[in-house]
Amino acid sequence: MGDWTAISGNLLYAAFFIYLIATFFFAGTIRDKKKGKSRVAGNIGITLAIIGFVTQIGYFITRWFASGHAPISNLFEYTTFFGMMLVFAFIVLYFIYRVDLLGLFALPIALLLIAFASMFPTEISPLVPSLQSHWLYIHVTTASLGQGILSVSFVAGLIFLISQVDQSKRSKHTVWLEFVIYVIAVTLAFIIVSSSFSAMNYEATFEAPIEGQQVEITYNMPAIAGPYQGELISEDGMSPLFQAPEWMRGEDAAKKFNTFLWALLGGVVLYWGTRLILRKRIAAAIQPFLNKKVNPELVDEVSYRAVAIGFPVFTLGALIFAMIWAQQAWDRFWGWDPKEVWALITFFFYAAYLHLRLSRGWQGMKSAWLAVGGFGIIMFNLIAVNLIISGLHSYA
Repeated sequence: MGDWTAISGNLLYAAFFIYLIATFFFAGTIRDKKKGKSRVAGNIGITLAIIGFVTQIGYFITRWFASGHAPISNLFEYTTFFGMMLVFAFIVLYFIYRVDLLGLFALPIALLLIAFASMFPTEISPLVPSLQSHWLYIHVTTASLGQGILSVSFVAGLIFLISQVDQSKRSKHTVWLEFVIYVIAVTLAFIIVSSSFSAMNYEATFEAPIEGQQVEITYNMPAIAGPYQGELISEDGMSPLFQAPEWMRGEDAAKKFNTFLWALLGGVVLYWGTRLILRKRIAAAIQPFLNKKVNPELVDEVSYRAVAIGFPVFTLGALIFAMIWAQQAWDRFWGWDPKEVWALITFFFYAAYLHLRLSRGWQGMKSAWLAVGGFGIIMFNLIAVNLIISGLHSYA
């Protein structure tokens, strides 16, 4: 088991760095103005992306050998698999449309997902009884594939918005576009801050009353928000600036809230630091590099096609297969668990997207904003519902 675990970890690291190198080659397609040079850079980029994808499949298989079950049972495993499905969807759509810019934006999102996953425990543990079913493989893999395809819609929508939003004046479009970029900065800041304090082996222990008992809570980041009525008992930990609200009495609730605050503050520093260096809005700085390479109609078509393919796949995996498994596991098809509710919200959102696109003619800017909003719902389901809202899916 130990050998397979080590091999799987090395393969995941290798895939990460291959995706990173591929991103630089896709960036080279913007720099090279001559079509021939751009084509060479794009071909190298997609070749590396395929090699990285195959390498990540190797990680998936070897971790399966190590654990004895499909590695999709916790947040680390699921998020890395989600990143792999995003890359797979990008590769398929790339060969259909040959849009090099998809790689420049899709691969960094996959890199962020893999890096985000690495912030959670990577140890292999046996499946809890409720997950010991073949429906685990069917439901989770199909739902993740659907989300990966839908995420490419976000990538194409973001490319469309950055290239087409008028940056000469401040508007609601520029404000919301910068907010999207800030959210990406928050995710990156979370990874940087978590990795930094983890490398320093930072720990601060609090004692707080939970359900009538004094419980010790260990923070791995300095406490901006300490536990409600908590007392710092470790000598070298930082005293909190304030206490978490009373309703965050759970053992991990205040700690997660503190991590969230660090991510927000880190995102502010990262975003505004970049703004100060560029001396303009980030999207405005990127736009000139994209304008000569973006075919708005083609990018808009890619965004729509990703939803048209991803929506039925997601529906099949996240709703239909999920309800069949729920009936077997809990003797009911539907129970309004938070994860179920947000899967249903995602379904209705993308159903509305297709309706507005096909019946109301919402193309271009409106369609792109919907694609970005849909990805926001997917990420809220992945992060907030898994980490903050407790339910039957909390083991994920």
